[in-house]
Amino acid sequence: MAGTRTAQIMDEIRERISNRTLVPDERLPSIRSFAARMNVSPSTIVDAYDRLAGEGIIRSRPGSGFYVCSTLAPLDLATLGPKLDREIDPFWVSRQSLDAEAEMLKPGCGWLPPDWMPNDAIRKALRKLARADDNLLSEYGSTRGARNLRQLLARHLSDEGITIRPEQIMLAVSGTQAIDLICRFLLRPGDSVVIDDPCYFNFQALLKAHDVKVISVPYTVTGPDINRFSEALSTHKPRLYITNSALHNPTGATISPQTAHRLLTLAAQHDVTIVEDDIFSAFEPSPSPRLAALDGLERVIRIGSFSKTLSASVRCGYIAAKPEWIEALVDLQVATNFGGPSPMASALLFQVLSDGSYRKHMEDVRQKLSKKRLEIATKLEALNIKPWLMPRGGFYLWCTLPDGLDSARIASAALEQNVVLAPGNVFSPSQNMAQFMRFNVSQMSNSQTFQTLKTVMLAGKE
Repeated sequence: MAGTRTAQIMDEIRERISNRTLVPDERLPSIRSFAARMNVSPSTIVDAYDRLAGEGIIRSRPGSGFYVCSTLAPLDLATLGPKLDREIDPFWVSRQSLDAEAEMLKPGCGWLPPDWMPNDAIRKALRKLARADDNLLSEYGSTRGARNLRQLLARHLSDEGITIRPEQIMLAVSGTQAIDLICRFLLRPGDSVVIDDPCYFNFQALLKAHDVKVISVPYTVTGPDINRFSEALSTHKPRLYITNSALHNPTGATISPQTAHRLLTLAAQHDVTIVEDDIFSAFEPSPSPRLAALDGLERVIRIGSFSKTLSASVRCGYIAAKPEWIEALVDLQVATNFGGPSPMASALLFQVLSDGSYRKHMEDVRQKLSKKRLEIATKLEALNIKPWLMPRGGFYLWCTLPDGLDSARIASAALEQNVVLAPGNVFSPSQNMAQFMRFNVSQMSNSQTFQTLKTVMLAGKE
């Protein structure tokens, strides 16, 4: 019987280590407390710990206790959740968009076409960069990132009502890496995180990699359903809420002042930290409510990047947060990336952002997108594809397909004709968006896109 209980204890610990409830270098419960919790004798726990130490899974530190060994097997993402159909898997959509050949049409991707980007300004900055001193061309990035770029970002944020010092801003390799660092800092395996339904599909993919419990809240035209949000906070006690409050991805909706106020009140009551991904803010014709501005960066962390507005090839993101959190995040960035983003990338972005051309570039992009949204919405409605709402900015239209059509099947059929689409359920944690599709209007100038849509939709009705 003792041997059976010992094996059960060992299996319990192995499972906790496997699913990252116990992480490398974490101290195991004391022998006496674990014995009381498991309702076994202390000698059973001693036996289990000794055998696990013999297997190299845990190790003893005399006078301190037992600890999980530093090296564990890689986390297997495939085992962390239900296996979805490949056409509605967020990883699948990302791969199709990123690996698409140049001739493929990409109305489902999440970026502007190359000829919409300020390439002349980037080339000018590159020529100046070529004359930079050797340190810039060969050294690591500093721990917080280039100060001149952080000062510029602080001025931009002040225009939105966010009073912040450059020391409260840390540059990151990308916006995605910024969220990853925040998750590493604030989350532990098994914690709960609230996201919108629908939401940016890479939020789901990233949280899956962190082995946390995802709680979804329906998103409305004015922001998250605040009653459901309140229920989620009361029931699940989440650590984080991750969202886009300006030009929400994929819906294009913008949070209302009333919803923003109630959301922040609830977050304060339940001690929830909010990550506000503001990557689309520059596409707004005028500023909308900002959670970070309303909150004063007390429990809101603001992140952003320039991959959508300047270049996805020159990766650089940022995190704006209260000073003590930035200090901890700096240490994490050193541990995981040995410093901030490339000094060359930071210098290039600073040149483009500060030479006066960026403001004009964004004015032109906003005007082009305003016309394009109306043009593409009209063409889609001719196919009985209807926008859920008409966004006030940005390049996404979140649309419903005609009754009886499944967007995943449509996307799969379109891919065979070299067209990459973004079906609704890749954005939906609840998998309730099969009739929706996200379209990038900037990537829909080729008439073949609409002909392919018409063909695959007709086939889908048969």
